[in-house]
Amino acid sequence: MNRIPDSVSAPPTELLRGASLFLDFDGTLVDITATPDAVVVTEQLRRLLVTLQERLGERVAIITGRSASNVEGLFKPVPVLVGGSHGLEIPGDRGDDRIHRPAALDEIIAELREVERTYPGVLVEVKPLGVALHYRQAPDAEQACRTATEQAAARSGLEVQAGKMVFELKPRGADKGAAVRTLMSRPPFAGSRPVFLGDDLTDEPAFAAARELGGAGVLIGDPRPTAAAYRLPTVAAALEWLAEASGAAR
Repeated sequence: MNRIPDSVSAPPTELLRGASLFLDFDGTLVDITATPDAVVVTEQLRRLLVTLQERLGERVAIITGRSASNVEGLFKPVPVLVGGSHGLEIPGDRGDDRIHRPAALDEIIAELREVERTYPGVLVEVKPLGVALHYRQAPDAEQACRTATEQAAARSGLEVQAGKMVFELKPRGADKGAAVRTLMSRPPFAGSRPVFLGDDLTDEPAFAAARELGGAGVLIGDPRPTAAAYRLPTVAAALEWLAEASGAAR
């Protein structure tokens, strides 16, 4: 059952001891920016990721709605395991027929470009397996974006994933909980406890999966009903906790 975690219920630093760590990207490791391409990964964040990988025996992965190649590029030259497109892009799953590019995607992108042209500030983000319609810079366009994506979903068989000031179209069955379960069945993650940090509604399936597998979720941001067991108020607080917890993870 989802609940609202206590506003001061931070996770203990010992939570990462013997655990596998799964991280959302936007709103968790970096603050959300006006446009996706405005995000910057600092050298400090790269060093933190390296430390976590070393302390956790490489049991660290980023699971994000972005494409895997986008996040990998942001962290270069640090290698990072990325489950992109809400976990549909997982290394080793390249032959899975779930991750074929939807046939209707090009037509849908063209339709959403019309919304982008009609409402200044709306942004189309094309992904390998889907497309997102951002309205952060055009909040009055929320209903138009919702309607456009819902109509496209009804015709194409894709599903709408709502997020923070965004509606995304993606193949059905793609969620971060499934990605956590897939990775937890493989080395080096198998046999450990999953801990997932995330901020958005798209992270709820991963919080639930972590809980079911004996671990826990950590919500980043304001209190709300959630499957997460703990909460940290901001990205800065999450990064501070990760730095402290890495020292207790040996």
